[in-house]
Amino acid sequence: MSIRDEQAHEAASMYYLQGHTMEEVARHLGVSRSSVSRLLAYARESGLVRISVAASPGARGTLAGRIHELFGVTTSVVPVRDVDTDVNRLTNVARVAAERLLDLMEPQAVLGIAWGNTTAEVTRFLPHVAFPGSTVVQLNGAANASQSGLPYADAIISQAAEAFGSRMVHFPVPAFFDYADTKQALWRERSIRKVLRIIDSATVALFGVGSLSSNLPSHVYSGGFLDPEELARARADGVVGDVCTVLIREDGSTDMELNRRASGPTPAVLQRIPRRLCVVAGSSKALPLLGALRAGVATDLVLDDGAARTLLDLAHASPLRPSTMGR
Repeated sequence: MSIRDEQAHEAASMYYLQGHTMEEVARHLGVSRSSVSRLLAYARESGLVRISVAASPGARGTLAGRIHELFGVTTSVVPVRDVDTDVNRLTNVARVAAERLLDLMEPQAVLGIAWGNTTAEVTRFLPHVAFPGSTVVQLNGAANASQSGLPYADAIISQAAEAFGSRMVHFPVPAFFDYADTKQALWRERSIRKVLRIIDSATVALFGVGSLSSNLPSHVYSGGFLDPEELARARADGVVGDVCTVLIREDGSTDMELNRRASGPTPAVLQRIPRRLCVVAGSSKALPLLGALRAGVATDLVLDDGAARTLLDLAHASPLRPSTMGR
């Protein structure tokens, strides 16, 4: 540890564990009160100190409890002020989701991450806590007709890998292939099969949901991954959004031609991952979230209270027989 690390550790121990005031810590260390404040901030940012709020027990009748009863997912509902912007809403949800993800990690874990605006924000708030022998793998390809997508996906994957001291595994394929036959041929390549095997061994997954009508445009639909004609056909086919760039309908079904060209994991593949954290901010994503939950892709969910209320309203307005969920 550096001298700064040692000072931050001592300041944090005195302040958080022993109950000393900042003034008392400052006198003990022989520094100013503002220096103590900076040391405590550094302790939180570097992972020396972790402050977390336990997940809600999801009591019957609460938003979290009602979502758990309907979909069987462990749910954290983040209260967000109505006056907050969509960006602030995402920031507040992402902070809580980062703590939830930390709870799911352990040494030797294999964390699969699907790129997107939401997961980019979550990884930005991850504290630095090392998990020896862990791996972070990209769940879906990021290239499109005009760009490789590597810088965008790499920024997300590398942030998580740096925070957890993990090795990185990229998935160098398109988000959507032009032809399903091309995907099938590439899936036989040894280099791609190696990545697919790592994805199959994942113990934790982190992803959001993309929406065709979100207030914050999903990168899948704003980044040129599908042309206007393809998007029009998707809407006509009942698509409301996507999970890991696999298009999904409100009833949770994904059986469509475009998905034969998608590189992301299907709901069936995701379901083999023991813990799957879905993160959603904003009521405009409640409809694709409903489809995602009906597809059974999540075991854990973090969302804001507005999205939670809209999700429950939608679920009750269009009930689905249990036998059709997760198909």
